[in-house]
Amino acid sequence: MSALKDSNLFQKLGLKHPLIVAPMAGGPSSVELTAAASAAGALGAMGGAYSNGAAIEAFAAQVRERTDKPFSINLFIPHSIPEVAADRVRRAVEATARYRQELELPAPQLAPPYEEDFDGQFETVLRIKPACFSFVFGLLSADHVREAKKAGLPLIGTATTLEESRALEESGVDAITLQGFEAGGHRGIFGAQAADPEIGLRDLLAQCVGTIRVPLIAAGGIMTAADIRAALQAGAQAVQIGTAFLACAEAGTSAPYRKKLLGSPERRTRTTRAFSGRFARGIENRFMNEMDGRSDAILPFPAQNKFTRDMRGASTAKGSSDFLSLWSGTGKGELWQGGAADLIARLFPE
Repeated sequence: MSALKDSNLFQKLGLKHPLIVAPMAGGPSSVELTAAASAAGALGAMGGAYSNGAAIEAFAAQVRERTDKPFSINLFIPHSIPEVAADRVRRAVEATARYRQELELPAPQLAPPYEEDFDGQFETVLRIKPACFSFVFGLLSADHVREAKKAGLPLIGTATTLEESRALEESGVDAITLQGFEAGGHRGIFGAQAADPEIGLRDLLAQCVGTIRVPLIAAGGIMTAADIRAALQAGAQAVQIGTAFLACAEAGTSAPYRKKLLGSPERRTRTTRAFSGRFARGIENRFMNEMDGRSDAILPFPAQNKFTRDMRGASTAKGSSDFLSLWSGTGKGELWQGGAADLIARLFPE
């Protein structure tokens, strides 16, 4: 706990525990989970990347109806999107035609925009003013940093290498989430098409502690109280945990996603571009295994994310995990199915 209190940012937030319950966009980070985590003394977080301004505002209002404790909002940093050539779309359509037939879906109609308007999302965040704003996939622009500082909104960036950490520190963030290769969900690599550095959390912490001056948040493969102690002893000021909360009562994790998580004790995971066009770690399933051999039929991020959305939705509706992005980290430990507050109490028994 002393590591947390030594950090001005976390001291300002007034957290009871040095824990961020990871922002898991697309469902798991529900209003209920975010509020429960914050009420229990951690920092709950909204994964707002797939939500427009109005939806982000409604989410924040519902969290605040449930708790007056601090929470965070997380977004994806936008990048210029290359034009998606017609022949690439054709290959992607052909490669997934049998899946859409199986799921009783019509032929896809893909057109830009492929993601939400970041400026609109960011303006909403400034207006809502959560306890802090976190982001992945790169650097917040200098203009956005100035606006956040003016509003008194603390910033948390995400890094997968020492070089990314240095760039974030120089940009003016207040803390950095160090995302080890073990982490579930999207990899925070700055470049959408860049190779994955594949640096584990222990090595990433060793490289950054003592070099990076802002508080460091450890993420990746953390599931137990022992994992938390190890990360804090290695120099992190806090930890970020996602997978351990996926089966909690308040999580918005879909029924087939839960079934796959709980029915796969080993949770064999790996990284893939199949679902979104960006590297992300999830439990192996049919779509991942079959599409990873068809890299020529996977569109760039975020076009691929929009392109596969109908299949993921239909798979959920049919109760099948075959076509779902089953994001999960490599951490070992029981998936708690009770309340988030009880899990947090177990993670911090002292």
